[in-house]
Amino acid sequence: MKKIALVLIVLLGTGVLAAQQNGNSSLADPDPTVIGADSAKQSLREVSVDLFEREGAWNVKMSSDYGIISGRLFQGSPAAKEELDDIKNQQITDDNVLGVKVEFFRRGVNSFFITAARPLAIEGTTKTVSVWVVGRNQAHTLTLLVQDYFGNNFELYMGQLNFSGWKKLTVAIPPSPDGRRGIVQTSAYHGDKPGLKVIGFRVDCDPELARGSYYLYFDDLRAVTDLYAMENRDEDDMDDNW
Repeated sequence: MKKIALVLIVLLGTGVLAAQQNGNSSLADPDPTVIGADSAKQSLREVSVDLFEREGAWNVKMSSDYGIISGRLFQGSPAAKEELDDIKNQQITDDNVLGVKVEFFRRGVNSFFITAARPLAIEGTTKTVSVWVVGRNQAHTLTLLVQDYFGNNFELYMGQLNFSGWKKLTVAIPPSPDGRRGIVQTSAYHGDKPGLKVIGFRVDCDPELARGSYYLYFDDLRAVTDLYAMENRDEDDMDDNW
């Protein structure tokens, strides 16, 4: 029993020390520099995934038994949004946001989806994905839908929508422990293929609040990705795509 107690004390002390060293990190604001940092060297860069600027680029759907859903673009932008330090995207216009309107027929357990017309590929090894959202202070929940290197689908909880105005929601992409389980983003067999694709979002409605009309807005979908393997690849290296 003494040995067991000693082991528990050591483990508790280690956990407290780790929490102190990462005191600035949280589930709501994950630190991409420490996600999977023990597996490879990193060259982190924040990139734009989509700015919600093109009509028809996103689709909305829900069960016709529970309501009617529609989506369209509106002019606007979050005032607190930071400019992206990415030369490739500096010339892209950023004037619109995606608006989603749901008209519920009745209260109940239901969900609706906001999906890209085609999956949005992210180069490198993605650490975090973020999006600006207007939640209209409703306790519905937002989930990110992604697809990994092997085409497997995963769901990542981003948070509740019970806030007013714009808010940036961020989710960490958990690294695969062995390259076979979990969200696999890299493979030794096809190293030049993007590892993660964003499929879209799912909103799970609070049954008590799923009534009347509900409005939701999206803008500026970004990712922090590790481009070390791509930036350090020799220019004379062959592409394995034949």
